[in-house]
Amino acid sequence: MKTADIGFYGRVPITRDFLALSDPEQFTPVPDDWIVGVADIVDSTGEIARGRYKTVNMVGAAVISGMINALGGRVFPYVFGGDGAGFAIPKDDADMARDTLAALRSWAETEFGIALRAALVPVSDVRSKGHDLRVARYAPSSGVDYAMFTGGGLAWAEAQMKAGRYEVPPAGSDAQPDLTGLSCRWSNSPARHGQIVSLVIQPTAQATERDFADLAQSVLSASEALERAGHPVPAGGPPIKWPPPGLALDAHVSRAGRNLAVRKAALLVQNLLIWLLFKSGKRLGEFEPGHYKNMVSRNADFRKFDDGLKMTLDCDDETLSRIARTLEDARGRGKIRYGIHSQQEAMMTCFVPAATRDDHVHFVDGASGGYAQAAAAMQG
Repeated sequence: MKTADIGFYGRVPITRDFLALSDPEQFTPVPDDWIVGVADIVDSTGEIARGRYKTVNMVGAAVISGMINALGGRVFPYVFGGDGAGFAIPKDDADMARDTLAALRSWAETEFGIALRAALVPVSDVRSKGHDLRVARYAPSSGVDYAMFTGGGLAWAEAQMKAGRYEVPPAGSDAQPDLTGLSCRWSNSPARHGQIVSLVIQPTAQATERDFADLAQSVLSASEALERAGHPVPAGGPPIKWPPPGLALDAHVSRAGRNLAVRKAALLVQNLLIWLLFKSGKRLGEFEPGHYKNMVSRNADFRKFDDGLKMTLDCDDETLSRIARTLEDARGRGKIRYGIHSQQEAMMTCFVPAATRDDHVHFVDGASGGYAQAAAAMQG
């Protein structure tokens, strides 16, 4: 993705210190004339119960992939939520965003039978209702950085979308968003320290920004004691197998209206070559398999601020108990709502503009419900 950008987001400072982002002073107000985009899957818990969470993740990530491609690689703030996504764009890009979201809604229904809803909300409307939208940039590596949101504006926009306001209607049934680079060929990463824990923590109206900052700092400090701060993807990258478990899903995503069986066959051959390349570890032109796998792990977004704090952790029982006690105490004081969901594996959905560069993006979630199940279990 292009790093040069003369606009607002290109000037937002980038930090490598995730713990520093618990401080609200690290966030910059999004311009009043910008637009917030939100999308999520209707009845994602039902889709999970039907064993379709990998598909749910892929459709959620498709929102980001579609927007990145529509913007021609220009940097903009976005966040992946498991069963959906949020982003902010300049007002001049509103028509393009509307067309992209409309195509995504139709594509999700046609390709997967999934109901995706979407909305575009002016930031000025967010602020007129007493909320805010502020953003920070966190770089887990030298290759990528991810947006972090605070202020309550993104959550308010999502609530408006679910209430049927600011809707972006679907396009025609043959609409095809550009999802080039979106894939899921990695196998799941098993827990190495007990369990993969999905955490969703949100402040209540009774909590001040300082209240939530202190709580986030406590939770993050506990997770820092875990190996690699609880990173659920091995340092050398996730497992890769042939045939890949997500082959059929990749075929649906990349076929762009072409014959599905032909696309599956082409991907089967392509992934065999990729598997052999990773198995041998041999360099091919500018592509170095070992370096790529290391960057996959380093680039993964296993924790984020998204009008709250979300994390996917490889966590032992003792640390989880410590975090749960901290959260329950804050909930008892009326300061937060939270949800926890445990599973045995983490999964990843990827956006790879070019395999020879380090700016490939990897969205991490729990493999059996993850953030969506944690959100459904929220207490407070």
